[in-house]
Amino acid sequence: MMARLTPRLAAVLLLVPALLPAQSAGRAFTPADWYRVTQVSAPARSPDGKSVAFTVTTVNEAGNKRHSEVWLQSVAGGPSRRLTSSGYESSGPRWSDDGKTLYFTSTRPGGRGTNWALRVDEVGEAFQPTATPPAAAPAGSQPTDKRFRITSGDSASGGAGGGRGGGGRGGGGFPGGAPGTAPATGPYAAMPPLARPSASAITAPVDPARFDGMHFTDSRYKANGNGFVASTGRAGAGGPGGAAADTGAAARARPAAQLFLQRAGGERITLTSAAYSHRNPVVSPNGEWIVFSADAKLRADSMVTRERDSLAKLPFSRKRDEADRDGTDLFMLPVAACEAHTAACVPTRIEYFGEETGAVWSPDSKQLAFSGRRGRYQSQRLYVLAAGTTKPVDVLGTWRYEPGNFTWWGDGTIRMATDVGGSSGLYAVNPATKEIRTIVGGRRRVSNIQYDSARTTLTYISTDHTHPTELYTSDIEGRNERKLTTFNDALNTEVAWSDAEFFTYRSVDNLEIEAWLMKPYGYQPGKKYPVVLYIHGGPHSAYGDGWFDEFQNLAGAGMFVLFTNPRGSTGTNTAFTNASRGDWGGKDYQDLMKAVDIVSVRPDVDSTRMGVSGGSYGGFMTAWITTKTTRFKAAEADRMISDWNAWWGTTDVQSLTNDEFFGKPWENQVMYDTLSPIRFVKRVKTPTLIVQSEEDHRTPMATADMWYMALKTLNVPAEFVRYPRSNHDLSRTGEPWLLVDRLGRLRQWFGHWLAEGGPPAAVAPKAAAP
Repeated sequence: MMARLTPRLAAVLLLVPALLPAQSAGRAFTPADWYRVTQVSAPARSPDGKSVAFTVTTVNEAGNKRHSEVWLQSVAGGPSRRLTSSGYESSGPRWSDDGKTLYFTSTRPGGRGTNWALRVDEVGEAFQPTATPPAAAPAGSQPTDKRFRITSGDSASGGAGGGRGGGGRGGGGFPGGAPGTAPATGPYAAMPPLARPSASAITAPVDPARFDGMHFTDSRYKANGNGFVASTGRAGAGGPGGAAADTGAAARARPAAQLFLQRAGGERITLTSAAYSHRNPVVSPNGEWIVFSADAKLRADSMVTRERDSLAKLPFSRKRDEADRDGTDLFMLPVAACEAHTAACVPTRIEYFGEETGAVWSPDSKQLAFSGRRGRYQSQRLYVLAAGTTKPVDVLGTWRYEPGNFTWWGDGTIRMATDVGGSSGLYAVNPATKEIRTIVGGRRRVSNIQYDSARTTLTYISTDHTHPTELYTSDIEGRNERKLTTFNDALNTEVAWSDAEFFTYRSVDNLEIEAWLMKPYGYQPGKKYPVVLYIHGGPHSAYGDGWFDEFQNLAGAGMFVLFTNPRGSTGTNTAFTNASRGDWGGKDYQDLMKAVDIVSVRPDVDSTRMGVSGGSYGGFMTAWITTKTTRFKAAEADRMISDWNAWWGTTDVQSLTNDEFFGKPWENQVMYDTLSPIRFVKRVKTPTLIVQSEEDHRTPMATADMWYMALKTLNVPAEFVRYPRSNHDLSRTGEPWLLVDRLGRLRQWFGHWLAEGGPPAAVAPKAAAP
């Protein structure tokens, strides 16, 4: 477990600038450097463990677009090799079972769909496979004996993959919605999907040839990144802020998912025939036991559906919403008894009250591990029980983080890849002693951890504050680590990335909060520098120990960057994540201000030159902060919300505040009103830059318009930058030219208002950003 600083020691260390890490040689980061950063992602280890295929994403600056290719890297070392053509977009590699074929997704023309393949064991061109490779079963879900297989489904689906849930997102990425979602025959066949009346529509165009607008009947009619979504007219389609609901007569008529056994060369055998569904079956390696998920009371699917539909119609109840839940449970079945259809084929309930997920058997079939939590807002824990028993034991001891993805090891320990606050890595849990030790860790972000079948080596992607993503390997215990790829080495040598000092402090309710302070480029002890507080979105997301362009951008301009994970952030546990629920702008605001208090008394921080910036939830919080204090001399509000009532009626995720604010606006009007910054805008004195995307359906334009007009009316210095062809993800996946333009404007805004000696008396026209 990582060491933690006490609040007193954290404050003392922050008062000693000499303890900051030394600045590496090189020049300052500029926004134009963003074009040169390479991203490594989606690694896939070959079946023999000797190679890793992965996606490499670069930026074509001249073409204003990103470019992705599939590359191959030997785990033994040596140069990486590009596998796919540089003329096409290719990504998402996955291997065939024999390791001879590599499948990937590509947009190359002339084919049928986007599934392509390459023979790795011979020279040749990419080809389209005659059939899509079957998706691999979840690791550990099938017996070691490959001659038989257990599946879940209904008789109509053939027992293949059914019962695992679905949840499409309406448009599915198709412009105007997925094909066939609205009537495409008859008098409306020639109309665009968004213009056609759905099957349930009462009105229709007087003349289909003369109507080129949009017509909606579903409550979910738009999605960030997809735009407007064509209505289906199906019952229950598209509840506010969520995927299309699977309700109505069709859902009630669907057969319950049963368990099936298929032996090689034999007939498929139905193991169960209950009125309830058996979901997510996991078979012990010796093939003797099946663990599955089902309704806790083993009620018929139709009864569960009716209850769910009835509850959905009730007004919001915080007591009901936060109550401990036992909706589904894990059950065990003996395979032999069920195959023979004897009386012993009876499910045994695992005695755990709560929500259980991710069941995994130990290699010797003697133990079962799963993660569980008592209620929706309580933290997940890792539990283990012996086969044939029913009472699990929490094996995490005093560990306060959640288990993440886990698997059994041959020595009886469990390895879990998980977040530890702002860091992430691989950890080993001893179920007998509850001891937890680090395998791969440190102050960095480690992801996509994979091991070979012999379990001798690990491969993973790693990044820290001063290193963009690269592929690494180590032995199975995390020792002898080596960097396998070198895509960013030249840029790392040229640019002096700024490092960040990690600290923790105690806030309201004695809650421990993570924070980082990134030093400015060219830092010199004895000088004072401005500082900008950055606030992440969500609020259920987190900052971490990885390379981040936005922090390097302001640090490269000579500013300290302060960033924190206040209550509401992810990475610690569910209780911490939900600690801001119903209290946005309350204790989370105090968490942020306590970090500013600690940093502002440093001798190298100029507390008269402080700024604040944030996006989404962070944009709301930035506006909120400027209504509460004038200690910040400049603010930048990105994809902001200033009025929660207006936001609820225009966003694609109404469910966020339905949950966080304990109901819809008419169910809890006081909270929607009192948490809207626009109500207190007359207090604002802070010069504010507002950045918004024209196609943002997550935080739509309306409340940014309101904030800008209010500030201008109040004679508060304000600028409003609106980016075309962009959505809520502009700062992450937006058009490169626009993304870099935004970075430049942030530097200009804070550079102006936080300049030493105060802002210039007059603002001269800006030269082109570097």
